[in-house]
Amino acid sequence: MNMSHLDWPFFGDEHRALASSVASWLGTLAVERHDTPTGPTSADDACRDWVRRLGAAGYLRYCVPSTWGGALETVESRSLCVLRETLAAHDALADFAFAMQGLGSGAISLGGSDALRAEWLPRVGQGEAIAAFALSEPDAGSDAAALRTSAVRVENGWRLQGTKTWISNGGIADFYCVFARTDDSAPAAKGISAFFVAAGTPGLMIAERIGVMSPHPLATLRFDSCVVPDANRLGSEGEGFSLAMRTLDVFRVSVGAAATGFARRALDETLQQAASRVMFGATLGAQPLAQAMIGDMATDVDAAALLTYRAAWQRDTMPGRMTGVAAMAKLGATELAQRVIDCALQLHGARGVRVGEIIERLYRDIRALRIYEGATEVQRMLVGREMLKAAAMRAAT
Repeated sequence: MNMSHLDWPFFGDEHRALASSVASWLGTLAVERHDTPTGPTSADDACRDWVRRLGAAGYLRYCVPSTWGGALETVESRSLCVLRETLAAHDALADFAFAMQGLGSGAISLGGSDALRAEWLPRVGQGEAIAAFALSEPDAGSDAAALRTSAVRVENGWRLQGTKTWISNGGIADFYCVFARTDDSAPAAKGISAFFVAAGTPGLMIAERIGVMSPHPLATLRFDSCVVPDANRLGSEGEGFSLAMRTLDVFRVSVGAAATGFARRALDETLQQAASRVMFGATLGAQPLAQAMIGDMATDVDAAALLTYRAAWQRDTMPGRMTGVAAMAKLGATELAQRVIDCALQLHGARGVRVGEIIERLYRDIRALRIYEGATEVQRMLVGREMLKAAAMRAAT
């Protein structure tokens, strides 16, 4: 894969070395793809295998702070993005397995007790425990503050009751960071708390395994009088929504990096196709229309990468609000990547829609990124809202 963008000033030598390391490592693996859509559990073993491999290679250490066995003092956006772009270009499930270790354990890093951190975060970084982030509900997706799962105080801690759905790693995770309402009288976002729930806790059930077009472990969870000790609460009571948003803020920019990885792979595959496919007495690449489409694709890939790495660099180096910049990166990169991959499929012709071809896989892989961790429409509103706030502040001064 072309990695010349790593010469941009957003990066240091450590980021270039990390990208080179993971790319070389991936090149040594003979990994069979497991994402053919044959059923909702078809990716379970492959995902477990990726977690094990990534942990053994040391890359999952970038998902947790160094105090608890991580590679860096704090989880750094540029390192996450470099890793996710490279992994996504290789295999969507490799990217998924990596990202979920960080997202699923983020609330523990931010709000867990030292005992929970010491027990679980080193295992996350070593690939010995699989993490999951349980926020979404049947009627609370983009509007996460509307969640209804409840946590009520009981003698031994908290009793959880309710349903979570679209939970990545659902069914294979060793633990879940669960967000539940603890105060019905508080404003929506203020009455939510977070809890660590180990897999196998009585009252936690896998109600349904969900199959999707780019298969990965996904499930609906049901909590039926599921009791956890007070020591398993993450952060203060009522701090759960803030913990969820802070966790998402760390990883939202990296979604743009995964999208960029998909797009960059699609462009590379198209360049090879254009150079080798013979038509009308010449190569596909000799056709002016194909050249124009490739020109658009290359521009879109760079635009996606620039938005993503500008946001990652800003989060790593500049204090202050990241909401608008992160939303713009996620919005721009995922939408641009969808367009790049659609053009790639068109230029591959019938081969592009054949099940098992790289472009066909990328076409399925990219679509969900425009929905999860904040749908495109939500990101547009966030960007617009932040622009209006900034304009009002400038006018006031």
